[in-house]
Amino acid sequence: MLKSLSPERRIQAMLLVLMMVMFTSIADFMILMPLAPDLMREMHIDTAQFGFLVSAYALAAGVASLIAASLADRFDRRQALLFCYAGLVLATLACSAAIGFYSLLAARALAGIFGGVIGSIIFAIVGDLIPSERRGWAMSWVMLGFSLSAVAGVPLGLFIAAHSNWRMPFVALSLMCAVVWVGVWYLLPAVKGHLTKGQPVQGMLAGYRELFADANHWWACGVTAMLTLSGFCVIPYIASTMVSNSGLTTHDLVYMYLLGGVATLFSRPVIGGLIDRYTPSRILGYLVLASFVPLILVTQTFSLSVAWQLLFSTLFFVFVSGRFIPATAMVTGATAPQMRGRLMAFNSATQNSSSGIAALLAGLIMIQASNGRILNFDWVGYLS
Repeated sequence: MLKSLSPERRIQAMLLVLMMVMFTSIADFMILMPLAPDLMREMHIDTAQFGFLVSAYALAAGVASLIAASLADRFDRRQALLFCYAGLVLATLACSAAIGFYSLLAARALAGIFGGVIGSIIFAIVGDLIPSERRGWAMSWVMLGFSLSAVAGVPLGLFIAAHSNWRMPFVALSLMCAVVWVGVWYLLPAVKGHLTKGQPVQGMLAGYRELFADANHWWACGVTAMLTLSGFCVIPYIASTMVSNSGLTTHDLVYMYLLGGVATLFSRPVIGGLIDRYTPSRILGYLVLASFVPLILVTQTFSLSVAWQLLFSTLFFVFVSGRFIPATAMVTGATAPQMRGRLMAFNSATQNSSSGIAALLAGLIMIQASNGRILNFDWVGYLS
C-alpha cells in the first residue's frame, strides 16, 4: 500500500498511524484518572489506593521498559510495535472485566507491561526514519496523540461512562486499538536500519553496560525523570480534586479535558516549529519556567467560577505537557542509531517509574476529609 504513495505521503501516513497508536495508548493510561470520582465511590477506595492503581500501570511499564532496554535494538521495530500493541488490546479488555480493586490492579499492571514500551518504540522509529532537521516537526505531530486523547479520548470515555458505567470506556478503547493495529500492519514499513549485519548479540548486562558508558544517556534520562516527577505528582489527581474541592461536576470535567486538548492541538505544532528553528534545550528551559504558574494554580483551592478553573487547567495542558516535546527531541538525538532503541526503552522505564513514584507519593501526602474534600493538594503543587 505504501509503495503507491510518494515519499512525502509515506512519511505523512506513517506519522498519522503512529499518532493514532500514541493517542490510544495514552488514552488507555489517562482514562482511569477522570473516572476517579465514580471509581473511588463504587469500589470504596481512598486516594492512596487510587494512587496504587495509577502506579501499578506506571511501575509495571517501568519494569517492562527496563527489560526492553536490552532487547529493543535486536528486532524489527515494526514487529515489536505490533506485538506490544496487541498485548495492550487484551489488557484493556481485562480492565473492563475487573470485579474488584485487586483484579483491576492486576489488569492495570498488565496494561502497563505492554503499553509502557509502546512510546519508546514509536520515538525510536521516528528517530530512525526522520532526519534530525525535521525531527521536531515529526515529534510534534506524533505527540498530538496526547492532545487527541484529551480532546476526544477522555471526554468520549466520560460520556460513555455517564451513559453506562466505568467499564464501557475500556471496551470501546480496546475495539479502537484493534482497528488501529490493522492500520499499523498496512501503513508502517519495516524498520531494520539499526540491525547491523554481523553485529554480535549482546546479553542484558552487556547491553546495559554499553548504554550506560555514555554519560549523555544519563543526562537524557535525568531530564525525563525530573519532568515526569514534577508532572505526575499533580496529573492523576486533578479530576478528583476539582470535583471534591473546587465544585466542578463530572460534566465540567469533559470541558476541562476538551479545552485543554484543543489548546494543545494548536500549541504542540508551534512548539515543534520553535524547536526546529532554535534548539530543543532552549525551548525546554522556557517551557519549564512557564509551567510553574499552572502547576501552582491547579493545586490551590480558589473560590472562583468554573471558567477560571478551566483556564487554569488549560494552561496546565499547554505548558506542563508541552515540556515533553523538546525533551523527547533531545533524548532521541542523544545517541547513535544502533543504541536508540535501548535508550528510548530505558528512558521510557525512567518515565514510567518516575510517574508511578510521583503518583504514589502524592497519594500518601493527601488525605480525604470526612466531608469528601481532599486535603494537602497545595503541598503537592509546591513539591511539583
